[in-house]
Amino acid sequence: MATDGEERSTRWPRRLYEEGDEPDPRFTLANERTFLAWIRTSLALMAGGVGVEALNAVAAERSPIRTVLAVALLLAGVLCSATAFTRWVATERALRRGRPLPAPRLAPVLGYGLGVVGVLACVLLFVTGF
Repeated sequence: MATDGEERSTRWPRRLYEEGDEPDPRFTLANERTFLAWIRTSLALMAGGVGVEALNAVAAERSPIRTVLAVALLLAGVLCSATAFTRWVATERALRRGRPLPAPRLAPVLGYGLGVVGVLACVLLFVTGF
């Protein structure tokens, strides 16, 4: 059986596991579930963007509002995906150091950003009826 030091050297990202103390596994697993939730959210946003653009492609007349909506959803998905791992590392580091958890910087951006996307979707429905 490997010692704690040997286990740490084989885990990635190595720099993260070399600092602090091993936290309660329940907290680490909760952090991982949160990471996976952000990944699911990013996939849903990107799928929504692809879906909106697919509707645009089959519509009788292409709408620039639909394209903007599709791009906004795709970019929100990319942003969510790109920051999910950074958030996981920051949270894991705080757990290992016994420090307070970092503030969720992405949540307000997604909240307000998706509010704007929702308004765009409403405008699209009123303007084009589609």
